Amino acid sequence: MTDRPIRTPGPDHPITVTPQGGRVVIREGSRVVADSTAALTLQESTYPAVQYVPLADVDATLLEPSDHTTYCPYKGDAGYFSLRLADGSVAQDAVWTYRTPYDAVAEIEGLVAFYPDVVDVEVTPA
Repeated sequence: MTDRPIRTPGPDHPITVTPQGGRVVIREGSRVVADSTAALTLQESTYPAVQYVPLADVDATLLEPSDHTTYCPYKGDAGYFSLRLADGSVAQDAVWTYRTPYDAVAEIEGLVAFYPDVVDVEVTPA
């Protein structure tokens, strides 16, 4: 049993998940880390929109599973990957995923997102 709160998005904290509709390319330097036409845009309250891409569209050879986890009362438990960078270093916990998100954001299950201070996220509308 958990005492962590579970919250439902609403007028005071809206969350929308919509198909991006175009192409999302995620780069670390000049290297393409992910390239997807199946990305979803998650817009949560007043936070910047986040692009979630299918793991199948990510260069999995660059990901290292992490033991790090966090909790969001609106989305659930997040797991992380570290990202191997072009210079040989590793950006710890730079990629996150909700393996079993709450119903309100169920569409992001199996997708991953990247911290924008580690990679460049390029969105090309349809």
